Amino acid sequence: MRYGLSSRQSNHSASGGHSHARRVGRDVTGASLIAQSVSRQMRSTIFCDETGLENRMKTRPFLTAAWRDLLLLNWRVDPALLQPHVPADVKLDPWRGEHFVSVVGFRFLDLAVKGMPAVGHRDFPEINLRFYVQREVRGEIRRGVVFLRELTPYRMVEWVARAVYNEPYKTLPMRSEIGETQTQYELQQAGKWQGMAATPVGDWREPAAESMEAFFIEHYWGHNRHADGGTMEYKVTHPMWRTRTAELTRFDMDLKALYGQDWAEVLGGAPDSIVLAEGSAVKVFSGARI
Repeated sequence: MRYGLSSRQSNHSASGGHSHARRVGRDVTGASLIAQSVSRQMRSTIFCDETGLENRMKTRPFLTAAWRDLLLLNWRVDPALLQPHVPADVKLDPWRGEHFVSVVGFRFLDLAVKGMPAVGHRDFPEINLRFYVQREVRGEIRRGVVFLRELTPYRMVEWVARAVYNEPYKTLPMRSEIGETQTQYELQQAGKWQGMAATPVGDWREPAAESMEAFFIEHYWGHNRHADGGTMEYKVTHPMWRTRTAELTRFDMDLKALYGQDWAEVLGGAPDSIVLAEGSAVKVFSGARI
């Protein structure tokens, strides 16, 4: 079975679809409602102590979705290159003494904000560049990620992510193709399609607790830096994902244009690890400044 998903994909009802004008009308209404929810969320993002943060995590999630068909390309990296991007009050999270940066492609499906379906923006591919951090809270190690760049085909998604979570999103034409023999994510720059693809090797399995595969997928917190130097923290929940190894069949993205010269040099070599993850339904909770 193959799945295709692009920024041009539209939804149709069981009764046979709607005209273009009707779909646009519905999309605008959905976008307006999402914008109102985002505005309320921005007003509620405040400094709080740990008890206040934990109470926010017990409320209804800000965002629900499914993250499916993840392709993770992972490189060892000098921590000196990461350190300038580490938010205040968190530190780098190594695996067996080594630090990693990952380019991750996945399908973002069934997006809803505060329980409201994001009509016209529900299903799309995404590619992000991230690294791994941790924060200790009363003896608990919160293992999280910091995003250096996130790519989406929808400007509304970029706006929400920047407004609520201060995430470094950028909008580009994108598409994905998922099949039994290949997982592929593409983006378009300067009129040219480019992307990343891999062929699976071996069977799906639950990764061992201390394995490299588990390290890449078992980070349940997001951290980012605000313009004033403060740090936001938010929680993500999902079940353990099954993984399988893969062989890289394509990686021709213009890395310098996307990420800058330093990261182009790091990502220009062969990845140290290539992992496919099944994914699942996820919940993303409101963030708080720590």
